[in-house]
Amino acid sequence: MAHAILPKAPTAKNPPEQFTGDVWVDPIAYPREEGQGMIVARVRFAPGAHTAWHSHAKGQTLHVTSGIALFGTRDGAVLEVRPGETVYCPAGEEHWHGATPEDFMEHLAMLENADDPAQTTTWLEHVAEGDYHRPGGRNS
Repeated sequence: MAHAILPKAPTAKNPPEQFTGDVWVDPIAYPREEGQGMIVARVRFAPGAHTAWHSHAKGQTLHVTSGIALFGTRDGAVLEVRPGETVYCPAGEEHWHGATPEDFMEHLAMLENADDPAQTTTWLEHVAEGDYHRPGGRNS
């Protein structure tokens, strides 16, 4: 494949089955050749918007570009992640992420496809209000 400027894919709104509130995604990179598995997307969350619980077969890296991200794990921790900071979620770890109730948030989501791309992300139940509103912290 020769060098190419790729056309911008249209912004898509993420489905309410997997997200609470308004969340938009702009694909940046996805596999184009045999053996590739990298996926990168810019994801924008309206105030209060967040994912449902989910996990990734090969882990996920999130790099916050604006706003403050909330990142929750099953042990009850809710981390606050600021612009320029990156959080890594190990393979199989159930988690959620999203915006604070007050502000928009944007991050780059980076992950590898599973051997079966349909198994890359496992979506679970929506996050309970008490888990989303749990006080955040700077511990990692």
